[in-house]
Amino acid sequence: MNITILDDLFDAVRGLPCFSSLAGHRVTVWNDRTEDQNELQRRLVDADCVVLIRERTALRASLLERLPRLRLISQRSVYPHIDIDACTRLGVIVSSDQHAGTPCFAAAELTWGLLLAVARRIPEQVQALKQGVWQTGMGMSLRGHTLGLYGYGRIAREVSNYARAFGMRVVVWARPDSMERARADGLEAATSKESFFRESDVISLHLRLVPDTRGIVTREDLELMKPTSILINSSRAGLVAPNALYEALKAGRPAAAGVDVFESEPLGEAGHPLLTLPNAVCTPHIGYVTHQEYQLQFTDIFRQITAYAAGQPINVVNPDVLGQTRSFVQ
Repeated sequence: MNITILDDLFDAVRGLPCFSSLAGHRVTVWNDRTEDQNELQRRLVDADCVVLIRERTALRASLLERLPRLRLISQRSVYPHIDIDACTRLGVIVSSDQHAGTPCFAAAELTWGLLLAVARRIPEQVQALKQGVWQTGMGMSLRGHTLGLYGYGRIAREVSNYARAFGMRVVVWARPDSMERARADGLEAATSKESFFRESDVISLHLRLVPDTRGIVTREDLELMKPTSILINSSRAGLVAPNALYEALKAGRPAAAGVDVFESEPLGEAGHPLLTLPNAVCTPHIGYVTHQEYQLQFTDIFRQITAYAAGQPINVVNPDVLGQTRSFVQ
């Protein structure tokens, strides 16, 4: 098959041990990113299979209809960037392992790293020291403080384990079923959304971005936070109402934030307003970007390709397409 891998921005995939599983296929890897639909058509028009890295490139009907050879999209995790209905109509299988039993440990670690960086003002202190300044201020210890987890899935559970190891109280606000799981794990459930924002010293967001959760954190919610508090968002930027965090940080509630996700990625030369604030520590969506996590994810992605090539597709998210898939184009 002709396999095209998009958006491998630092040419990491070819160096993974699992890449050898694609031996015998013709593989093209693109190390830059484009949103130009004509350019994407040019890059994908000969592809039988497209590999997507997370949600970096959207595949909508207008593009899919211009790719007559395409028969398989292989990726991992959620797929709001793929027009599933159009894929089914066009006979394109979408395989995406939802890794239901495995948390993304890399994302949990990055969440905790952001929290430590913000609480102890590490980037500021490092930069000051490079400029010859010895200590610029005091940080915040985590022990004895309250961590609020907004959402309670696999990553949030892992973060809660870190918090308890650091001597923090953990409180959860989430859907009723998630709150019940948190209670079963020995955590506290907040009595209300308002008390959750008022009482937490740190709030970390761990929700999926779906229509019901878009903008779920409002400016009014942030205004309830303590003037010493911290917000961490390593989940999705769209969970926070547009400009709400920027305005809240300028107003001093919360005191600081750690952010790994942005509305439009990657950021262009214009950057983002949060990058101008001294009380925001921002990273370029690196929550899942480790050697181990890439190997784990692409092992799954490539296994889906080899299963399809063997005539037994797996992790199919649009099963109605089976039996009506496109035939090979010579």
